[in-house]
Amino acid sequence: MRQDIVIIGGGPAGLAAALAAKEAGAEQILILERDKELGGILNQCIHNGFGLHTFKEELTGPEYAARYIAKVEQEKIPFLLETIVIDIAEAEDGEKAVTAMNRERGLFVIRAKAVILAMGCRERPRGALNIPGYRPAGIYSAGTAQRYVNIEGRMPGKEVVILGSGDIGLIMARRMTLEGAKVKAVAELMPYSGGLKRNIVQCLDDFGIPLKLSHTVVDIKGKKRVEGITLAQVDENRKPIAGTEEYIPCDTLLLSCGLLPENELSMNLGVSLNPATSGPYVNESLETNIPGVFACGNVLHVHDLVDYVSEEATAAGKYAAAYVKEAAETACAGDGTQICLEAAEGVRYTVPSTISPSRMEDTQLIRFRVADVYKEVFLKVYFDGTPIISQKKRVLAPGEMEQIRLKKEQLQAFPDLKKITIRIEKEAG
Repeated sequence: MRQDIVIIGGGPAGLAAALAAKEAGAEQILILERDKELGGILNQCIHNGFGLHTFKEELTGPEYAARYIAKVEQEKIPFLLETIVIDIAEAEDGEKAVTAMNRERGLFVIRAKAVILAMGCRERPRGALNIPGYRPAGIYSAGTAQRYVNIEGRMPGKEVVILGSGDIGLIMARRMTLEGAKVKAVAELMPYSGGLKRNIVQCLDDFGIPLKLSHTVVDIKGKKRVEGITLAQVDENRKPIAGTEEYIPCDTLLLSCGLLPENELSMNLGVSLNPATSGPYVNESLETNIPGVFACGNVLHVHDLVDYVSEEATAAGKYAAAYVKEAAETACAGDGTQICLEAAEGVRYTVPSTISPSRMEDTQLIRFRVADVYKEVFLKVYFDGTPIISQKKRVLAPGEMEQIRLKKEQLQAFPDLKKITIRIEKEAG
């Protein structure tokens, strides 16, 4: 089987990438999805708040997904469901060999000119958190609990404590409350929440659910079923402070302690990963270090809004189609010039991590996250040490993705430019 573009993942990123590739002229596109239906994680996100940027109206997750699925079906873009991708390898002719399997076809290989990685992300497991105690029933990841409640119609428990204030954890605090459970606390290891400000207000404050910052679970009581947990305050090194322990009776502990991009396939292929994001390094075309392999969505870096996922995936689909068609050199090859983007002084990472001015469009969107909460600061951009942009920021927080746009004409004014640095400073300078 041969395809122009194989897209791994049929969630919001994969769907948007497929549509953009089709619109850009790619003819043979195939979406591979491991679940029994398209839509990805959106299918279990029945709360509203999606689509404000993309569709200019507020939708639920399934409604948002349905609009993209309808477009994919309208464009007659083929997809295979319940299909697991086992491996991606480079062939001698430069094509990619995608090995997959499903019940109908068994094990099969697809040859593709380009591959778009859109596998999304997974939740960090309890084993990575080093929580002491037994392994009783009643401990779930927040995403698993969300699936149980929203899709399977099952309640994980009645008295709940949530560890981690990521967006899924915040949303599940509200969801469990609406379903009749008592959410006794949301504990967060960091001195700030990892979720959107609006979710803190709408999911915790509106329901009187306490948010305990700089706290973690230090013990779990119960052998067959969770009977309670012990919280403790942590110091600046995130170590529990003796004497601050608080026992909370409960039958359920939900873990919302971060998301990790699904990059096992990427690593096996030899894609270079950014340790700050656990996702691939990409250039301005969202292309990895492997020519013809593109990445977008949460497999690249964890987003706060699905609208941004769709926007990014649309760009990936367009660039993948340009790669396949071997369009103008400015779209595919460039002149070889690569400018490095450096994340410094409070900026955790940037996407992309390199830019080739000859390949970029009139403007280049740069997305990034900060490492802490900053108030009344300036976001600065330097070209080889020369200050170019200074933006006053009232508040910057890790839970909110930030972005800036660089103009092509700005880069062209520095023909020997080697490095662009983005940093946070207290003074206007």
